[in-house]
This record gives sequence, C-alpha cells and structure tokens, in this order.
Amino acid sequence: MSYSPAMGAGPVADPSAFDCTVEISAPPEVVLSAFFDPDRLREWWQVRASITTPCPLGIYAIEWPTETTADPVLGRLGGAFYGVVIDVRPGRGFFLADAYWIPPEGDPIGPMALHVTCDPAPAGTRLRVEQSGCDDSGRWRRFYRVFGARWVESLARIPAAIAGTEGSERAARPSG
Repeated sequence: MSYSPAMGAGPVADPSAFDCTVEISAPPEVVLSAFFDPDRLREWWQVRASITTPCPLGIYAIEWPTETTADPVLGRLGGAFYGVVIDVRPGRGFFLADAYWIPPEGDPIGPMALHVTCDPAPAGTRLRVEQSGCDDSGRWRRFYRVFGARWVESLARIPAAIAGTEGSERAARPSG
C-alpha cells in the first residue's frame, strides 16, 4: 500500500488532502463494487448505513456509528459523509463533488471531492483513492490527518470484504 498525503510546508505539517494507492487481487469491477454495495461497505468501511447510487447526479451517503471518545480538534468521530456522484465509469472509477463530513457534533467539513480509480494491474487492480478540498484551518488539516489514517486501515479491509465475490482473491499488496 502506498500512502502519500499531500503535505503542506515542513515535515510535520498536517496534510491538506489524502491520496492512497493499493493493489488488490480482484478485477476492477469487483473492487469498485465494494464502494456501492451496502454489505461490502459495512465490512470494509464499517458504516452503519449507506445510500449509494452509481450514476451521474446520484447520491453517495454513508453513516458511521458515533464513537464514545473524542478527538481534541474534531470532537467525537462518526457521523455522515455525503456527496453527489458526478461521474461514474463502470469497472473504472467514480468522482464525487460537493462532499461533506457531518460530525455527530459541530460544523460540517467541506466541500471536498472524492476520486476513486480502479486500474487493471498484473495481479488484479490498482485502487487509488484521492480526497481533496481544504482551507488553511487547523480543523481541516486535522480532518485529513485523522481520516487519512482511517482510510488506510479501511482500504486494507477491502480484500476480506470482497472475498467470495466472483474473480476475487483475498490478498492486498503494497503498490509502489
């Protein structure tokens, strides 16, 4: 797995975006379906509920359970993430715009964009997830620091979530 947060100035600056690539031993269609299938989303992204419509102007909304502990800047995590599907390419990827994270408490963070691509690779699929949109506030940058780490953990669960789907295998390998 290759994780390259878009960093601001200095080696300890919080990121201003998220960009991660992972290779998964499954066809691109199977990997992409994990972003729209409610059962798969529960498994790998640990969502409580989802409404995802893979068509232009479709809704993409997911909800996580509210956590009991709180981040010092963001507050309690969980809440909802939603955006508008602008482009979807079957088996290849999708793009969300006007996306927001709505925390259980406090103001939403957004707007942002989410771009997911699934490119064929020798062993299956090279999955790339890019999330962007940021102002220069500490809260935005903290969002990418916290959620970037959670993205990495979640993406590593996709192979198990799609196991048993026709054409998939359980292995995920770093991309580099």
